[in-house]
Amino acid sequence: MPAIAIIGAQWGDEGKGKATDLLGSRVDYVVKFNGGNNAGHTVVIDTDGRREKYALHLLPSGILSPNCTPVIGNGVVVDLGVLFEEIDGLEARGVDTSRLKVSANAHVIADYNRSLDKVTERFLGSRRIGTTGRGIGPTYADKMNRVGIRVQDLFDEKILTQKVEGVLDLKGQVLSKIYNRRAPTVEATVEELLGFAERISPMVCDTGLLLNQALDRDEVVLLEAGQATLLDVDHGTYPFVTSSSATAGGACTGSGIPPTRLDQVIGIVKAYTTRVGEGPFPTELHDGVDAAGEHLRKVGDEYGTTTGRPRRCGWFDAVIARYAARVNGVTDFVLTKLDVLTGLEQVPVCVAYDVDGVRHDEMPVNQSDFHHAKPIYEYLPGWWEDLGEARSFDDLPANARAYVEAVEQMSGARISVVGVGPSRAASVVRHELV
Repeated sequence: MPAIAIIGAQWGDEGKGKATDLLGSRVDYVVKFNGGNNAGHTVVIDTDGRREKYALHLLPSGILSPNCTPVIGNGVVVDLGVLFEEIDGLEARGVDTSRLKVSANAHVIADYNRSLDKVTERFLGSRRIGTTGRGIGPTYADKMNRVGIRVQDLFDEKILTQKVEGVLDLKGQVLSKIYNRRAPTVEATVEELLGFAERISPMVCDTGLLLNQALDRDEVVLLEAGQATLLDVDHGTYPFVTSSSATAGGACTGSGIPPTRLDQVIGIVKAYTTRVGEGPFPTELHDGVDAAGEHLRKVGDEYGTTTGRPRRCGWFDAVIARYAARVNGVTDFVLTKLDVLTGLEQVPVCVAYDVDGVRHDEMPVNQSDFHHAKPIYEYLPGWWEDLGEARSFDDLPANARAYVEAVEQMSGARISVVGVGPSRAASVVRHELV
């Protein structure tokens, strides 16, 4: 069987966790291949009349599917304290986490990188990127500078100490002499990291080998992105991006699965658009000016899973959807949160940008042009009917169906699933994904 990638097609928070969970019973492995605990998935499951809500940060969404093996791939940066806190929280709620596998090559977030991330962002002031301050960026920088600490280093105290000494020779000076912050000692950092070694040891393996052998056995491997296309370090709205590769290409490098085995790319888009943090956002509905933005935030519960920050909200941007389809090779879109648009008299959709009087039907290549882009809207009729019980496309009201079909035609790939509510079951399947 080929591998399948699920990627965010906007600025994140599109509902990737729900899409992954929807497929969980039909796949054998779910792999988180990038990012860290700077992003999160919210999964809602209705069981025996009870609605259970799970907020996942480091763990793949497949952790909630009893017949699936969840994997943290080599492209992830791992805060071990957060990982075990999350595992303990799920175990306390009766979720079995014993199947989890962690790549020996995944990089570990150390205490000095958490400190550096926070003070650097404060130092930037109005030029800040909008990071979560969890040490993600500095850890990826260490990886590229070849001074990073990997999970496998926890099992050799001598190597771990040498690596921590080497990196603190520089970062300790930066923290104390530039930012006037006390740097952690080598001994304290090593002690903290070694404290996790015994517990994580049974989970650690060569995950690239594990996944390729699974594909050889005709098992289904699902690759789950953290963050999203417009936050990708190469293809996003740089510099207001994350530090990892959140696209379909990153699914290969972050998991050890070759591109020739990736056969399906599922892009997740909301029926509107949100983003967290700084950076340009052409369709943004500004607080205090556009009441529709507050409607989307309130009805859609648009607050960050990891940070709790209110998300910036705006209308659906078909230019971004087309861009994501092209960059990732999207074969299927999952359109989430269509129900949030219920009750609007008309629903604007951005079909192109106006930049200084020039129409752009595709993403401007110049960062300044994108920053100054003004949306060109088409207005589609709204609907008032409740969508929550719809389970087939014909169950949707005519205007909601027309909205889906219009967005599909603008976005460059078919819309195979439509989300009509927060629960696992609240989905309209137009085309089976697996």
